[in-house]
Amino acid sequence: MNYQERYGTRFEIHNPKDKDPFDKLFDIFKELITHTSGDFDEAIEWLRELDKEYHLTTAEYTIDDFIEDLKQRGYIREEIDPSKGQDGSDDGDGSGRFTITAKTEQLLRKHALEQIFGNMRKGASGNHKTSKLGTGDEHSGDFRAYKFGDDLGSISMTESLRNAQINHGIGNFNLTEEDLVVEDTQFKAQMSTVLMIDISHSMILYGEDRITPAKKVAMALAELITTRYPKDTLDIIVFGNDAWPIKIADLPYLKVGPYHTNTVAGLQLALDLLRRKRNTNKQIFMITDGKPSCLRLSDGRYYKNSNGLDEYIVDKCYNMAAQARRLHIPITTFMIANDPYLQQFVDAFTEANKGKAFYTGLKGLGEMIFSDYERNRKKRMK
Repeated sequence: MNYQERYGTRFEIHNPKDKDPFDKLFDIFKELITHTSGDFDEAIEWLRELDKEYHLTTAEYTIDDFIEDLKQRGYIREEIDPSKGQDGSDDGDGSGRFTITAKTEQLLRKHALEQIFGNMRKGASGNHKTSKLGTGDEHSGDFRAYKFGDDLGSISMTESLRNAQINHGIGNFNLTEEDLVVEDTQFKAQMSTVLMIDISHSMILYGEDRITPAKKVAMALAELITTRYPKDTLDIIVFGNDAWPIKIADLPYLKVGPYHTNTVAGLQLALDLLRRKRNTNKQIFMITDGKPSCLRLSDGRYYKNSNGLDEYIVDKCYNMAAQARRLHIPITTFMIANDPYLQQFVDAFTEANKGKAFYTGLKGLGEMIFSDYERNRKKRMK
């Protein structure tokens, strides 16, 4: 053996391996399918245009190969009507169209969660804690003297033996009730959240796509709750001229409609849903970019006014905010617009509810909602 030989670690420049052609295209596809509200054909058309400009594929692996891989891996399925042609005629060739599968829907939620939550500092795992101490199910790290009736399983033997040594000495060791120390525990609370998403026409006006970030936040929040806080509940409401609940699986397909903004209808539905929840902790998150401009009257007609802040509509919003406050349901408004007169409305609305308001653009919206959700879960709402 050559004793002059030296051993150690050799450092070299890292040369990352090239991504698999499928994975490279799939990352782009996930963004496009969200942007196109689940329209596969439109997403692929965009992908082909990007390929022409940036040369994403090669002769060995084309867009058509990518589509075939999507099908083989279960990310898309072909819906075929053998009796119809593509133009709806009865003498069709049996061809169909591709749609994304439930596997892709779940992957989009996970992708959104990683995009938004992956950049944030991770909090404690498990269910959130309240500030209420007692016979709970999670240790708080705080100690107190034993009292009659305390669970014997909560006695800290290490601290109790330490007290016994201090109080009686080692030579005459004796453990008495006065030496016993109990570690307090905290209850794990459950949270019921309603997320309201504005789908009025203003969410795509002025050349800015506001609905796609809102969808991503909703998908990420749904994935967080179902995986990290499975005892919590999340209901998602969209509101335009009216308000209606949507399923988590419907989120990738969410589109803006030619609607006004009926904030009152959204709040009414949110409160109806939360009244049915048994959880003590309840909250409403509302993502909107416009002023309330619509109400549905008792006779079924719509009262609409897009010119400024209509006092009749605004007062109804304030009443709903106060009603939620009486039910101990805080409303957090995420206003993705910065008009001064709208900010005055949101300030008054928030004061009526004693809730919170964030004035933000699209950048950072997800981080703000996630931070607020985690913060609310650490306190007990009464």
